[in-house]
Amino acid sequence: MVYTESITIIKPRSPWQYINLIEIWKYRELFLILTWRDLKVRYKQTILGVSWAIFQPLINMLVFTVFFGNFAGIPSDSLPYPVFVMIGLTFWGFFAGAIARAGNSFIENEELVKKVYFPREILVFSTVVTASVDALISILMLFLVILYYQIPISLLFILLLIVGILATAIASSGLGLFLASVNIKYRDVRYVIPFFLQLLVFVSPVIYPLTIVRSSFQYLLAFNPMTGVIDSLRSSLSSNQILHPEMLMISIVTACISLFIGLLYFRKTERYFADII
Repeated sequence: MVYTESITIIKPRSPWQYINLIEIWKYRELFLILTWRDLKVRYKQTILGVSWAIFQPLINMLVFTVFFGNFAGIPSDSLPYPVFVMIGLTFWGFFAGAIARAGNSFIENEELVKKVYFPREILVFSTVVTASVDALISILMLFLVILYYQIPISLLFILLLIVGILATAIASSGLGLFLASVNIKYRDVRYVIPFFLQLLVFVSPVIYPLTIVRSSFQYLLAFNPMTGVIDSLRSSLSSNQILHPEMLMISIVTACISLFIGLLYFRKTERYFADII
């Protein structure tokens, strides 16, 4: 019997190589294990378990409808306010939840980061996938609310849902990589992230339509990746067309730029992680 040795050579990456998809594919089993672990940790030993992912968006929808739809009288662009706000809450919840988890992913896995070699970006990507599971449950609840109000669902709406999920995943991965990398050196970032997300929700059209915002400010809001996604989904459901396609394009481009900046900063700081952490 002939024995052959397998040698793994770890080389520094090219400065122009921001992400190695081949290497990530080789570590796909670790990626799946991390994702499954995050899901189990999230729902293990909880009273409500997975049902919390169902009740949370519905409770938020009811509270927002009562206070902002009924009491404040915020317009909803010809959609029932529960449907209007549910669209915003679904994608904002995905975006905020993914960033909040991704921003602490390196710190929470510091033993792995210090002792084992693997493409560390998969720690961030696995948290985004975990957050997407909650998002898919929220989307299911969104469909039930839409059906309750007997609003026809068009093919355009379905396509924009897919685009919205991808754009949100890309944007949250980029911001998550950046914040997780900064968090290695400055540990108080973990306290800044929730405050940052609380502020960001007010510059996202979650509880209000873009039509009440001054036109000169609308394009500034479009640099928030969630603005174009949420607005396009609402307009496709109410009128079966995208009323502000330029907003959607700006948001998609911003999401891609976020991923590029996140990967760039991650690559510049990754070599120091084991020493600093």
